Amino acid sequence: MSTLTAIQEIDPTKTIIRRPSIKDEPTVLADIYQKETNITIWQRQLPNNLIHAVTEFIDSRSNKATVLAVSPTTTYEVLSEEFGTSSVVKTLSDDIAVLVDMFCCLFDLKRAGLRLTILEQAMCPRFHVDRIPCRLVTTYKGIATQWLDHNKTDRTKLGAGNLGKPDEISGLFKNTNDINQLTEGDVALLKGENWDDDDGTGLVHRSPPVVAGERRLLLTLDFID
Repeated sequence: MSTLTAIQEIDPTKTIIRRPSIKDEPTVLADIYQKETNITIWQRQLPNNLIHAVTEFIDSRSNKATVLAVSPTTTYEVLSEEFGTSSVVKTLSDDIAVLVDMFCCLFDLKRAGLRLTILEQAMCPRFHVDRIPCRLVTTYKGIATQWLDHNKTDRTKLGAGNLGKPDEISGLFKNTNDINQLTEGDVALLKGENWDDDDGTGLVHRSPPVVAGERRLLLTLDFID
């Protein structure tokens, strides 16, 4: 029997609180270490030169996903080897390198697993939780990640618990107003099921449907070592 189950049996009225931390400063990302925080969101406005670079990058590439191992000191070099040294790649790589440096410093990592994906359809269309410690997510272009408040979610309806029903009618949440959504450019840290002893409270999230003809650019960073 898990500790969480034992506590709930002793005190069934006990409520586990998990909440977002949202600010327009990058320092908000450190709030992920707060016990009751399961998502931190740095709301940022992308500069025009980066917006243009992202659009040109998407338009010039046919490959859908690139997976790389990077460190704070090698990100720019690794991305240049993969995508070339054009001004477009440089602008995008400069921004990614900053995020890698922040991610690795925050979690004391030597390297991070980088995935840069051009999406023409939802990558994970059903609400789910990830069995990882934590993931950085940012959408450079297109509709961004959707997520649910822990205390407005019936987690028994995840996976097979939905009985084959769509998320919107499975009972996972009460109504569509309960769905939160990141904005293009936002940088978010999402706690997973393997964050310390927080099993059962990892952030519930999904990729939103992509409009026909739209191409998204999604960056994720994961723990390696």
